[in-house]
Amino acid sequence: MYEADTIVAPATAPGMGAVAIVRLSGPQAMAIGRCLWQPLRPKRCDSGRLYLGEIRDPKTGAPIDRALAVFMPGPATLTGEDICELHCHGGPFIVRRIVSLALAQGARMAQPGEFSRRAFLNGRLDLTAAEAVADLVAAHSDAALAQALAQLNGALRQRIEGLRSQLISIRAHLEAEIDFSDEELALPSRPALAQAIEALRADVAELHDSFDRGRLLRDGARAAIIGRPNSGKSSVLNLLLGVERAIVTAIAGTTRDLIEDSLSLDPYALVIIDTAGLRHGADEVERIGIERARTQARDADLLIAVFDASQPLGVEDEEVIDLCRGRRGIALLNKADLPPAINTDTLAAHGLTIPAMSISALRGEGAGELRTRLRDAVAALQDGGGAPGQIAISRQRHRQALAHALDALAVARDNLRAGLPPEIVVVDLTQASDALGTICGEVGSEDVLDAIFREFCIGK
Repeated sequence: MYEADTIVAPATAPGMGAVAIVRLSGPQAMAIGRCLWQPLRPKRCDSGRLYLGEIRDPKTGAPIDRALAVFMPGPATLTGEDICELHCHGGPFIVRRIVSLALAQGARMAQPGEFSRRAFLNGRLDLTAAEAVADLVAAHSDAALAQALAQLNGALRQRIEGLRSQLISIRAHLEAEIDFSDEELALPSRPALAQAIEALRADVAELHDSFDRGRLLRDGARAAIIGRPNSGKSSVLNLLLGVERAIVTAIAGTTRDLIEDSLSLDPYALVIIDTAGLRHGADEVERIGIERARTQARDADLLIAVFDASQPLGVEDEEVIDLCRGRRGIALLNKADLPPAINTDTLAAHGLTIPAMSISALRGEGAGELRTRLRDAVAALQDGGGAPGQIAISRQRHRQALAHALDALAVARDNLRAGLPPEIVVVDLTQASDALGTICGEVGSEDVLDAIFREFCIGK
């Protein structure tokens, strides 16, 4: 549980804005709100409705801001507690001033995620829905938004509950065998129960294996731009982003560190990393950048390999081709505005397996086709892990819990086949059930909650 005190925090992002919201939650939330805010027209303020008034310093009576206020008594609120929200003008000084007045009246500054944590502890949200709130705030594509909304609406919880229901049914048969061993009951045979556990394992494994697809939907795919120096990698980055994000010069080795930015490929997101040019004989600083480039190439979901089409292939180009073997991505024959020295047949003859196209990053030629091909590549990555619209997990915590459930189910299946007593198998099934329960928060610890909610922003 938690200390039932009153917390306060801005519920809107920091910085200048037209409107900001200061939220209070707890037993004294409405009392503190009424102490700070007074309606312009004295009358009863019904709960759940916004009223115009003034925020004043309780000690001096000095006006702070003209603001709207709403009072919401628990338990039918976000947190399950009494809530007061003050909708003020969005100047950072005004927000800090109102928060400091609330603190002086006995409120405590909320910790990151504390409002959502109280909602979970008071039964307003399960853990999957609470995590979906954080994913909604962080969403940067339509695909990420759709996945977060599905989880917020209970898609993952319902899937987990269905799996646990199957598990409980299997366990009930074994417990009936234990409790009524002297009676002649029509119970499933051991092979039949082992087969049911194996079928359940397959369902759990399907959800476990959706992690990569879910991660890509939530965070976006990562594409590393690789190539030798002066092949036009930074120009490709600038072309895709539509802004001069990277410095472009004729000097080899201009890019020495990683440059990362995000690109929207409706409805997907793509994180693009520009890397140092691959070459030999570089100085120590550039060698560090080149090693980071190789690491990014190994870890990326997609590769964008850039070749200077106006120059013959060199040793560095051969390394780029090697990095592309067995990978997804696209090769770019850049500088199509210059007389060609190589073409797609040249790259294929040297072992390049990913599709290639010609562009001129300097003139913007081929930009539309490049975006279309990248979008198709991201779609193939994300749709390859399951049917479109199928629920997928995106957090390592979920993946680990499902892995524990898979292990426990495998032990239960093997113990059944080995003819071990039902009491032992029930213990294995209970461990699997508990592992699934941790996903929705039905089984857990304070340490787990701390780890989850500290990722939230203050005010959520």
